[in-house]
Amino acid sequence: MYTNPVIPGFHPDPSVCRVGEDHYLVTSSFEWFPGVPIFHSRDLVHWRQLGHVLDRPSQLDLDGVRPSGGIYAPTLRHHEGVFYMITTLMDEPGNFLVTATDPAGPWSEPVWFPETRGFDPSLFFDDDGRAWMTGTRPRDAGRYDGDSEIWLREFDPATLKLLGEEHVIWEAAQRGGVWCEGPHIYRIGAFYYLLTSEGGTAEDHAVMVARAERITGPYLGNPRNPVLTHRHLGLRHPITSVGHPDLVRNAEGEWWSVLLATRPYGALPAPLAPAAPAEDRPHTGSAGSPDGGSRGEPAGDQPTTAAVRASKGYNLGRETFLTRVRWEDDWPVFDQVEPYAQAPSTPARRWPATPACDHFDAPRLAPVWNHLRTPREPYWNLADSRLTLRLRPQSLRERAAPSLVARRQQHIAFAAHTVMEFRPRGEECAGLVLFQNDDFHITLVLTAHGLELTRRSGGTDTLLARADVVPSGPLWLGVEAHGQDYQARYALRPGEWTDLAAPVDGRVLGSTVAGGFTGAMIGLYASSNGHPSTNTAAFDWFEYLPLPG
Repeated sequence: MYTNPVIPGFHPDPSVCRVGEDHYLVTSSFEWFPGVPIFHSRDLVHWRQLGHVLDRPSQLDLDGVRPSGGIYAPTLRHHEGVFYMITTLMDEPGNFLVTATDPAGPWSEPVWFPETRGFDPSLFFDDDGRAWMTGTRPRDAGRYDGDSEIWLREFDPATLKLLGEEHVIWEAAQRGGVWCEGPHIYRIGAFYYLLTSEGGTAEDHAVMVARAERITGPYLGNPRNPVLTHRHLGLRHPITSVGHPDLVRNAEGEWWSVLLATRPYGALPAPLAPAAPAEDRPHTGSAGSPDGGSRGEPAGDQPTTAAVRASKGYNLGRETFLTRVRWEDDWPVFDQVEPYAQAPSTPARRWPATPACDHFDAPRLAPVWNHLRTPREPYWNLADSRLTLRLRPQSLRERAAPSLVARRQQHIAFAAHTVMEFRPRGEECAGLVLFQNDDFHITLVLTAHGLELTRRSGGTDTLLARADVVPSGPLWLGVEAHGQDYQARYALRPGEWTDLAAPVDGRVLGSTVAGGFTGAMIGLYASSNGHPSTNTAAFDWFEYLPLPG
């Protein structure tokens, strides 16, 4: 058996390719740098991070990028000894490609495709030697918001340029379907298969498939579409929002799919009443509407769908899951995505476990660490086996690149600890942060006024607690989360922990409240808050531990 997700935490839009017995996978990274984390597995279940595809500022300009802007939906392919990663830098400047002969890098500088628009580009290398690029975009004469189409054009791997005419090959399979996206093309047997998702990337997400005898179409939709969705399972199911799949065939000949999904927090506050028959039920919204009206609202004093969704939350963001695919009547049949499932027949290939504690004794930051937007100057160093952050004017509240080194929250229950040496002056602060975006985050930072616990929601800061702490030496900081309760702690001596206030409501860290497409990050942070400074904050280590639920 294996456990889903196979890559926990904010790792959406997975794309996978196989080279011999090795599988490689990339995911979206949005406003975080380095961009496009890349993973390696030999059994599709156990993954290790090799690094990032876009690890140089010259490859990825995220200056001023909005929350949940940046890098969307990469596709990874391998052809004749070369790896190709194609993706979108949203808003501007658009779709681009990088290549490498080693998936661990180095990867090339970007090749841009200004003649294309839209997002979610993908590549397909045909057996006849030709190659093709496909992607999604809003329709020029859209009938409604989210009305989109899939385009196709020939691609020359030698010159990395597009050739010939463009073909529009697909649109939403369901009437009124929104955001027909994430296209991938495969040639399997006598058919070309087009795999897409639609319905948006939340609970109404659904996977569609079509096939054609010629790559340019016409494509015939599977009469059983959607071939995979969890939207009919409601909000009780432990896995929601399944979609954006990519197919891979392992060395044993089995077909599998990686895809994104979410793990909602907690149980429902009360069971939902069965929906009334259609003739007795008032109209509550169009299909796929954000308020969930297509499911019907519960009667009496039962919670509304919106209340149920808000009570659960999605702090971990969209994660990478795995499910089996079989073939019937020349169509793919996806297993429902479950928390536990039968593993591939490939012998398990586990990687050495990563230590829970990072002592910052390597020459470079480990691949789990990220910067908010592109760092234009080295504000961190790892000298003397500690992480030292230089205080700069930029703060978390701006669309800037503050002195923040952060990693993903990967578990609903976890504990994170660090020890810091810092002497604040003026408006300076440093410490531990829980971050969703510029307007939604929680900070546990030492200031000139003491140790302060602050929640920022909707752009407004609320000071929750302050401890009169002026340490003459190290200050230990920690947070322990169980569901949406995030308990902040501190210690002046090892092991002598003191809770700072009651647990903080963590729903500000989830997309249900904060919006966007990313998951919560846990970081080490320092800022002079708009003033010049020569001060630094030093962190001896950082520990992240999953806890029993």
